[in-house]
Amino acid sequence: MQLAAIVLFMIVLPIVSIAVDVAYGTALAVALGKWFVFWGVGWRLATAAVRQLMQPAFTAEHIFEIRDPAATALVLEIGFGNLALGIPSIASLWFPAWVPALALAGAIFYGLAGLQHVRNKATTRAEIAAMASDLGIAAVLIVYLVWLAAG
Repeated sequence: MQLAAIVLFMIVLPIVSIAVDVAYGTALAVALGKWFVFWGVGWRLATAAVRQLMQPAFTAEHIFEIRDPAATALVLEIGFGNLALGIPSIASLWFPAWVPALALAGAIFYGLAGLQHVRNKATTRAEIAAMASDLGIAAVLIVYLVWLAAG
């Protein structure tokens, strides 16, 4: 399920949305930021947050491999942070001026999370998928921000 969500929110939905937007005349840089923030930051983090808030033990055990029940308190806080970044990223579709700031926040969040997975020497399939997708979305968001700055 996690891998399917990653493929959907990080690859399929943003690329299809970008292609449609560009076909209707939207500049590629604008479409890139708009849809990767909406799908990759917004929906991916919001759906992860819902899972973390409803089933914190799942994330603790299956993602971080921590079997201590006390870890659920930390997972809940991670869920709050994911929701706090996810909801405005979804709303950015209606408030496009927010996209650059949310892209920056997303690039920092995903870049640091991805580096932490590298540092922890990710070994499980879930950790490796999270590491690759975190670093991938960080790279896309950085490309968008550099492209925007060069604009």
